[in-house]
Amino acid sequence: MPWFLCAILFFAPYADQTPEDESAQQLSKVRRIYIAVLTGGDAALQIRDLLMTSLHNSKQFIITEEEDKADAVLKGAGDDDVFTDTFQSSDGLNARSQIGSGSSEGLRNYANSSSNHSGSLSLGQNESSRTEERKHESIATVRLVAKDGDVIWSATAESLGGKFLGASADVADKIAKRLVTDYKAAKMHVATTNQGRATSAPALAPTPRTPASK
Repeated sequence: MPWFLCAILFFAPYADQTPEDESAQQLSKVRRIYIAVLTGGDAALQIRDLLMTSLHNSKQFIITEEEDKADAVLKGAGDDDVFTDTFQSSDGLNARSQIGSGSSEGLRNYANSSSNHSGSLSLGQNESSRTEERKHESIATVRLVAKDGDVIWSATAESLGGKFLGASADVADKIAKRLVTDYKAAKMHVATTNQGRATSAPALAPTPRTPASK
Protein backbone atom coordinates (compact mmCIF):
# COMPACT_ATOMS: atom_id res chain seq x y z
CA MET A 1 0.00 0.00 0.00
CA PRO A 2 1.50 3.38 -0.98
CA TRP A 3 2.66 5.42 2.01
CA PHE A 4 0.55 8.46 1.08
CA LEU A 5 -2.61 6.32 1.05
CA CYS A 6 -1.75 5.01 4.52
CA ALA A 7 -1.26 8.57 5.69
CA ILE A 8 -4.67 9.58 4.31
CA LEU A 9 -6.37 6.66 6.07
CA PHE A 10 -4.56 7.43 9.33
CA PHE A 11 -5.40 11.13 9.44
CA ALA A 12 -8.92 10.85 8.00
CA PRO A 13 -10.59 10.59 11.45
CA TYR A 14 -9.09 13.97 12.45
CA ALA A 15 -11.11 15.66 9.69
CA ASP A 16 -14.32 14.57 11.44
CA GLN A 17 -13.44 16.17 14.80
CA THR A 18 -16.32 17.84 16.61
CA PRO A 19 -15.84 21.30 18.17
CA GLU A 20 -15.79 19.55 21.56
CA ASP A 21 -12.99 17.22 20.45
CA GLU A 22 -10.99 20.12 19.05
CA SER A 23 -11.41 22.22 22.21
CA ALA A 24 -10.43 19.25 24.38
CA GLN A 25 -7.31 18.71 22.28
CA GLN A 26 -6.28 22.36 22.65
CA LEU A 27 -7.10 22.46 26.37
CA SER A 28 -5.07 19.32 27.05
CA LYS A 29 -1.94 21.04 25.70
CA VAL A 30 -2.21 24.13 27.92
CA ARG A 31 0.51 24.38 30.54
CA ARG A 32 1.27 28.08 30.92
CA ILE A 33 -1.59 30.56 31.51
CA TYR A 34 -1.65 34.35 31.57
CA ILE A 35 -4.58 35.92 33.46
CA ALA A 36 -5.60 39.18 31.82
CA VAL A 37 -7.03 42.13 33.73
CA LEU A 38 -10.72 41.43 34.28
CA THR A 39 -13.27 44.12 33.53
CA GLY A 40 -15.23 45.35 36.53
CA GLY A 41 -13.08 47.86 38.39
CA ASP A 42 -11.25 47.37 41.68
CA ALA A 43 -13.33 44.34 42.65
CA ALA A 44 -12.32 42.59 39.42
CA LEU A 45 -8.65 43.27 40.14
CA GLN A 46 -9.01 41.50 43.47
CA ILE A 47 -10.72 38.52 41.84
CA ARG A 48 -7.86 38.36 39.28
CA ASP A 49 -5.27 38.15 42.06
CA LEU A 50 -7.29 35.43 43.81
CA LEU A 51 -7.56 33.49 40.54
CA MET A 52 -3.80 33.61 40.10
CA THR A 53 -3.30 32.22 43.60
CA SER A 54 -5.94 29.49 43.24
CA LEU A 55 -4.65 28.28 39.86
CA HIS A 56 -1.04 28.38 41.03
CA ASN A 57 -1.93 26.33 44.11
CA SER A 58 -3.63 23.71 41.93
CA LYS A 59 -0.14 22.56 40.78
CA GLN A 60 -1.57 21.88 37.30
CA PHE A 61 -0.55 25.07 35.51
CA ILE A 62 2.26 27.58 35.37
CA ILE A 63 0.93 31.10 35.88
CA THR A 64 2.96 33.68 34.00
CA GLU A 65 3.02 37.48 34.04
CA GLU A 66 4.23 37.50 30.41
CA GLU A 67 1.35 37.11 27.97
CA ASP A 68 3.68 36.25 25.08
CA LYS A 69 4.95 33.18 26.94
CA ALA A 70 1.49 31.79 27.68
CA ASP A 71 -0.17 28.89 25.89
CA ALA A 72 -3.56 30.49 26.62
CA VAL A 73 -4.99 33.66 28.17
CA LEU A 74 -7.76 33.73 30.76
CA LYS A 75 -10.06 36.70 30.09
CA GLY A 76 -13.37 37.84 31.50
CA ALA A 77 -15.17 40.06 33.98
CA GLY A 78 -15.83 40.09 37.70
CA ASP A 79 -17.80 42.00 40.29
CA ASP A 80 -18.06 42.10 44.06
CA ASP A 81 -21.06 43.77 45.65
CA VAL A 82 -22.14 44.48 49.22
CA PHE A 83 -25.85 45.06 49.78
CA THR A 84 -28.48 44.97 52.51
CA ASP A 85 -31.58 42.79 52.52
CA THR A 86 -34.51 44.12 54.54
CA PHE A 87 -37.21 41.86 56.00
CA GLN A 88 -40.37 43.26 57.60
CA SER A 89 -43.15 41.30 59.30
CA SER A 90 -46.30 42.26 61.21
CA ASP A 91 -48.45 40.18 63.59
CA GLY A 92 -51.81 41.33 64.95
CA LEU A 93 -54.41 40.03 67.42
CA ASN A 94 -57.83 41.69 67.71
CA ALA A 95 -60.93 40.59 69.67
CA ARG A 96 -64.27 42.38 70.18
CA SER A 97 -67.39 41.36 72.05
CA GLN A 98 -70.69 43.20 72.58
CA ILE A 99 -73.76 42.17 74.61
CA GLY A 100 -77.06 44.09 74.63
CA SER A 101 -80.64 43.55 75.74
CA GLY A 102 -83.76 45.68 76.12
CA SER A 103 -87.43 45.44 77.05
CA SER A 104 -90.43 47.79 77.02
CA GLU A 105 -94.04 47.51 78.23
CA GLY A 106 -96.88 49.97 77.88
CA LEU A 107 -100.60 49.96 78.75
CA ARG A 108 -103.11 52.70 78.28
CA ASN A 109 -103.80 54.68 81.41
CA TYR A 110 -101.13 52.76 83.29
CA ALA A 111 -97.49 53.50 84.01
CA ASN A 112 -94.89 52.67 81.37
CA SER A 113 -91.88 50.59 82.24
CA SER A 114 -88.63 49.89 80.28
CA SER A 115 -85.18 48.44 80.88
CA ASN A 116 -81.95 48.35 78.83
CA HIS A 117 -78.68 46.49 79.39
CA SER A 118 -75.55 46.70 77.22
CA GLY A 119 -71.93 45.76 77.45
CA SER A 120 -68.83 45.70 75.24
CA LEU A 121 -65.29 44.31 75.36
CA SER A 122 -62.44 45.01 72.92
CA LEU A 123 -58.84 43.89 72.86
CA GLY A 124 -56.16 44.69 70.30
CA GLN A 125 -52.45 43.94 69.97
CA ASN A 126 -50.13 44.52 66.99
CA GLU A 127 -46.47 43.66 66.69
CA SER A 128 -44.12 44.49 63.84
CA SER A 129 -40.46 43.72 63.30
CA ARG A 130 -37.86 44.92 60.83
CA THR A 131 -34.64 43.02 60.17
CA GLU A 132 -31.72 44.13 58.04
CA GLU A 133 -29.10 41.63 56.86
CA ARG A 134 -25.86 42.72 55.26
CA LYS A 135 -24.81 40.42 52.40
CA HIS A 136 -21.76 40.08 50.20
CA GLU A 137 -22.07 38.70 46.66
CA SER A 138 -19.35 38.04 44.10
CA ILE A 139 -19.55 36.85 40.50
CA ALA A 140 -17.06 36.18 37.71
CA THR A 141 -17.34 34.90 34.18
CA VAL A 142 -14.14 33.86 32.38
CA ARG A 143 -12.97 32.23 29.16
CA LEU A 144 -9.69 30.60 28.17
CA VAL A 145 -8.46 31.79 24.80
CA ALA A 146 -5.83 29.93 22.75
CA LYS A 147 -3.11 31.72 20.80
CA ASP A 148 -5.11 31.40 17.57
CA GLY A 149 -8.02 33.24 19.17
CA ASP A 150 -10.27 30.23 19.76
CA VAL A 151 -12.19 30.05 23.03
CA ILE A 152 -11.38 26.57 24.34
CA TRP A 153 -13.00 26.78 27.79
CA SER A 154 -15.36 29.01 29.75
CA ALA A 155 -17.06 29.14 33.14
CA THR A 156 -19.18 31.34 35.39
CA ALA A 157 -19.23 31.27 39.18
CA GLU A 158 -21.01 33.25 41.87
CA SER A 159 -21.00 33.13 45.64
CA LEU A 160 -22.40 34.74 48.77
CA GLY A 161 -19.35 33.52 50.66
CA GLY A 162 -18.30 30.06 51.72
CA LYS A 163 -17.88 28.52 55.13
CA PHE A 164 -14.21 29.44 55.33
CA LEU A 165 -13.85 31.80 52.35
CA GLY A 166 -15.12 35.23 51.45
CA ALA A 167 -17.32 35.71 48.40
CA SER A 168 -14.52 36.68 45.99
CA ALA A 169 -12.14 33.98 47.23
CA ASP A 170 -14.90 31.38 46.92
CA VAL A 171 -15.58 32.43 43.32
CA ALA A 172 -11.88 32.15 42.42
CA ASP A 173 -11.68 28.76 44.09
CA LYS A 174 -14.73 27.47 42.18
CA ILE A 175 -13.33 28.59 38.82
CA ALA A 176 -9.89 27.10 39.51
CA LYS A 177 -11.38 23.75 40.55
CA ARG A 178 -13.63 23.72 37.48
CA LEU A 179 -10.70 24.40 35.14
CA VAL A 180 -8.54 21.72 36.76
CA THR A 181 -11.36 19.17 36.53
CA ASP A 182 -12.06 19.95 32.86
CA TYR A 183 -8.34 19.99 32.05
CA LYS A 184 -7.88 16.48 33.46
CA ALA A 185 -11.00 15.29 31.64
CA ALA A 186 -9.69 16.76 28.36
CA LYS A 187 -6.36 14.96 28.72
CA MET A 188 -8.15 11.68 29.38
CA HIS A 189 -10.49 12.23 26.44
CA VAL A 190 -7.62 12.93 24.06
CA ALA A 191 -5.64 9.91 25.28
CA THR A 192 -8.65 7.62 24.82
CA THR A 193 -9.39 9.03 21.36
CA ASN A 194 -5.79 8.68 20.20
CA GLN A 195 -5.65 5.12 21.48
CA GLY A 196 -8.81 4.26 19.55
CA ARG A 197 -7.43 5.79 16.37
CA ALA A 198 -4.13 3.93 16.74
CA THR A 199 -6.01 0.65 17.13
CA SER A 200 -8.19 1.26 14.06
CA ALA A 201 -5.35 2.56 11.85
CA PRO A 202 -4.28 0.17 9.06
CA ALA A 203 -0.98 -1.58 9.53
CA LEU A 204 1.72 -0.46 7.16
CA ALA A 205 3.07 -3.13 4.84
CA PRO A 206 6.70 -3.94 5.51
CA THR A 207 9.15 -2.48 3.05
CA PRO A 208 10.66 -5.22 0.94
CA ARG A 209 14.35 -5.67 1.46
CA THR A 210 16.69 -5.45 -1.46
CA PRO A 211 18.98 -8.47 -1.56
CA ALA A 212 22.56 -7.55 -0.98
CA SER A 213 24.75 -7.83 -4.05
CA LYS A 214 27.60 -10.24 -3.87
